[in-house]
Amino acid sequence: MSALFLSPPSFDGFDGGAGARYQARREVTSYWYPTWLAQPAALVPGSRLLDCPPHNVGVEECLRIARDYDHVIINTSTPSLKNDCKVAEAIKAQKPGTKVGFVGAHAMVLPTETLKASPAIDWVGRKEFDFTCKEVAEGRELSTIAGLSYRDRDGKIRHNPERELIADMDVLPWVADVYRRDLDIEKYFIGYLLHPYVSLYTGRGCPAQCSFCLWPQTIGGHRYRVRSPQNVADEMAYMKQIFPKVREFFFDDDTFTANLPRAREIAKRLGSLGTHWSCNSRANLDYDTIQSFKDNGLRLFLVGYESGNDDILTRIKKGVTTDEMRRFTKACHRAGVVVHGTFILGLPVETRETIEQTIRFAQELDVFSMQVSLAAPYPGTELYEQAKLNGWFVKKDKTDLVENDGLQQSTLEYPGLSKDEIFESVERFYNRYYLRPKPILRIIRTMLEDKDVCVRRLREGYEFFKSMADRRSDLAASKSAAA
Repeated sequence: MSALFLSPPSFDGFDGGAGARYQARREVTSYWYPTWLAQPAALVPGSRLLDCPPHNVGVEECLRIARDYDHVIINTSTPSLKNDCKVAEAIKAQKPGTKVGFVGAHAMVLPTETLKASPAIDWVGRKEFDFTCKEVAEGRELSTIAGLSYRDRDGKIRHNPERELIADMDVLPWVADVYRRDLDIEKYFIGYLLHPYVSLYTGRGCPAQCSFCLWPQTIGGHRYRVRSPQNVADEMAYMKQIFPKVREFFFDDDTFTANLPRAREIAKRLGSLGTHWSCNSRANLDYDTIQSFKDNGLRLFLVGYESGNDDILTRIKKGVTTDEMRRFTKACHRAGVVVHGTFILGLPVETRETIEQTIRFAQELDVFSMQVSLAAPYPGTELYEQAKLNGWFVKKDKTDLVENDGLQQSTLEYPGLSKDEIFESVERFYNRYYLRPKPILRIIRTMLEDKDVCVRRLREGYEFFKSMADRRSDLAASKSAAA
């Protein structure tokens, strides 16, 4: 039987891709590769991966394509569930015999609630769903498939036994050919990565215990399960061959550096390829390690600093102190490794003083680029349970995480700090970080060095200031509704 793996049309600019730590519309055009769908698609002969948002595929075209498939497997998320249900219902309306399955962290954590969200959903996959999808597409009886929840003939919801997590990640096929067959790599942008880029996973799971992080607490788990260094190096060599225009490869593992001996071995094998690569890392590596990665093609680290307050870092179980972050960042500067830092406002228990402390900490680190997010308490995370227990949620609907236009909204507030103050602090953070001489000069320098980068930065600048205006409009509407 045929299978369509689908990221449905959604909010304009909505990034629901596999690598996204939160699913929302970004300040600038940003799209991660839908690797979580590409992986099972590679297991199913005759399948197709359709990633609608970056390819500007609307509902009408999506439905036309879906009509040719017996199975449609939709990657959903907490912010996009209602929208995805509408797409599923439209698919069923035009071809009632289509079997529709939902996968993703939301479906894994809330399988019953996801099935109840729409009668169009026949089944949901729990935890790692690669082989679950494969067995569904093979036409097996739903009742026999591990890791799956479904409606029986009487409409009763059934939950099959759990599926074991994949121990040997080398058993999974490469995603390279699915990318080449179904995706236009020119459509994928991340502001701090060279364009065009390609992202992939070399392993799943993360040993860190960060209370807010979605994937390790839902799908991936806390044990870092990896592909062998040779397997990774071979796929990288193949990708370089079939994607000659790619300027950078990004390893989207939650923490690529969690297993340092393996990371060093992969780096050695990549050094001979002569290509740029980047990865997620914790801010706890020493200079010698960073320099060895740099010598073997590393260009950039994506680092979650989160906060400049050590008490908050302890509460969220970050496992790294601000002093360690300072030493790591200085080592990166010394080695010439670019750092994109991410920060989160609204973590427990944020105050006006801790926000100010985080802004000053970011200025002190002075990384090449940075991103500010709002705390997103996804179902299945410790942060979500803490917020319920302590009454931090602003709205009755605890899954309401984005505005009507897809931008993140502030869903938590604390004694002495309202959701509106947290929301407003994001723009203040950006302004105080970027509207300084050093960041401005860095941006201008990159624009002067490369014409394509110049055009891209001008576009991103326009998008950024427009998104800030949209945020102010959302805030005004929120205040008006509250009044």
